Amino acid sequence: MDNTLKTAIAQQFGATIDMLEKVIIACPDQLWQIRLWNEPRLPRAAEFWYIAYHTLFWLDLYLSGSTAGFMPPAPFTLDELDPAGIIPERAFSRNELLSYLEHTRHKCQSTIDGLTDEQAQQRCTFPWGELTFAALLLDNMRHVQEHVAQLNMILGQKIGWSPRWITNARKTAA
Repeated sequence: MDNTLKTAIAQQFGATIDMLEKVIIACPDQLWQIRLWNEPRLPRAAEFWYIAYHTLFWLDLYLSGSTAGFMPPAPFTLDELDPAGIIPERAFSRNELLSYLEHTRHKCQSTIDGLTDEQAQQRCTFPWGELTFAALLLDNMRHVQEHVAQLNMILGQKIGWSPRWITNARKTAA
């Protein structure tokens, strides 16, 4: 795969992960577990920590390209894949999520660094559809950035401040 393209993807994906890290760090303790909006079916899904966890779980999974053989690091489980929408029994701590973020950052860097044309063209199938691994990488980045924007908006509304935009990753692959 073209090194210029890999570097650009690594820079932008890394910046997205850096922005997720900033919102996790910026969230005040009193906002970490409160219900941010009314969500009757899954009330804990409306908590700051869960949105960050959800984002990290799917970032990790999509970097794998398949559910086959995928397992997040402990203490995380595959509950997020349950169609019933199972929420973890307890809120994960900021440190647990920051550790998961480092895991996904390294996985993202090594995935992009080792990306070949053949891997980029490989078809990835999920219950919601099928796309190439290259398209999945970009879709994954958009998903992370969507939730970063959501968490930034929550911080802006609740505490009047949110982290600034990051143009380039502090660490990159390729």
